[in-house]
Parts: sequence; structure tokens; C-alpha cells
Amino acid sequence: MGDPKKTRKKYETPHHPWNKDRIEEERVLVREYGMVNKREVYKMRSVLKDFKDQAKKLIALKTAQAEREKQQMLAKLKKLGLLKETSSIDPILELTLRDVLERRLQTQAYKKGLAKTVKQARQFIVHGHVMIAGKKMTSPSYILSTEEEGSINFASHSKLNDVEHPERFVREDAKKEVKKEKKTEKEGKEGITKNKSGERYRNKGMGRGTRK
Repeated sequence: MGDPKKTRKKYETPHHPWNKDRIEEERVLVREYGMVNKREVYKMRSVLKDFKDQAKKLIALKTAQAEREKQQMLAKLKKLGLLKETSSIDPILELTLRDVLERRLQTQAYKKGLAKTVKQARQFIVHGHVMIAGKKMTSPSYILSTEEEGSINFASHSKLNDVEHPERFVREDAKKEVKKEKKTEKEGKEGITKNKSGERYRNKGMGRGTRK
């Protein structure tokens, strides 16, 4: 049977764990992209770092093998939607962490309107409700290619495949109407409270005046 394979980390943790700016940035990213913890941020950051490290090495080399690897790398990143079709290898160094996070299945499922929130999109994926090109995908951090982007849909066996399902996407105009009604009610209540407090104050003043 042999020795069991040793599992290794697929990401690198920060060298300085108590950097305030980095901690705040990670907190914002976790909340914005609906991630469970910062470990997912570290994984995506490691993916970005690998792309940049490889690009730096290939830029410095001028051999025929390096040119072939450049073309292969460009084709891969263009397929993942991280580079434009006309891009060279230099723009790889300008990629940001948000560029990679935008290509995650969880983010794309939310933007396609399959869920009301980013966290709900994660729940649907983990529970096996989402398919890519007819194949079930349960990894929210899966990086989509441009070809797969248009084939995201609910699984045929999922109850969410029904358009009338209560958890399906709510129209944006309906959301705005609800928010507008709540805002109007709140402003109305605040106006009534202010009027009442003003009347009480005037009454107190008039009372003092009569005593004199």
C-alpha cells in the first residue's frame, strides 16, 4: 500500500499576521464576496501570486521554450477571463485580487441572478443546486472560464429549477419599491415625533409665562 500521501497547504498565510490595513481589507473582501473565512482569501491570493511569479520568470527569459510557455500562460488566463484577447504578458503583473475573486463560481452565480445574495449563492452551490454545462459543481471557489460562464444554471433535479420557487431571484424594481415605502414610513414617524416634541416645548413655555 505504501505510505499515505501527505497533504500540503494550497495557500500561504501572511508573513505579518497583525497588519491593521491588511486585516481590514480582508474583512471587507470576506463580507463582500460572501466567503466563510479568510482562508479562502489566502487561497485566491496564492493563485494570483503563482500567476505573477510565473509571468516574472517568463518575461526575463528569451528562449524558445520560454516563448512557448508565455503563449500557453496567456491562453490560459484569457480563457479564465482574467486577460483581454489582445493582451500581452505584462498586464498579468497588474492583476488584482478582486480580478480573481470576480471569476469565482459563487460571484458569477450571484451576478447571473441565480440567488438574492452572495451568501445564498454559496448555499445553493454547496448543496448541489448549481450546474455548469450539465455537471454538478459544489465548490464556490471554482474559477470559471469564459466558455463555462454562460452555462451556469440550476440542476434539473433541484426544486430551485422552478421559476415560481420562493427562493428564486426577486426583481430589482420590487426591492426598490419596498425600500422606498419603508423610507417614507420612517420619515413620516420622525416628522410626527418632532412635531409632538415641539408642541410640548411651546406648551411648557406658555405655562411659565402665565405664572409670571
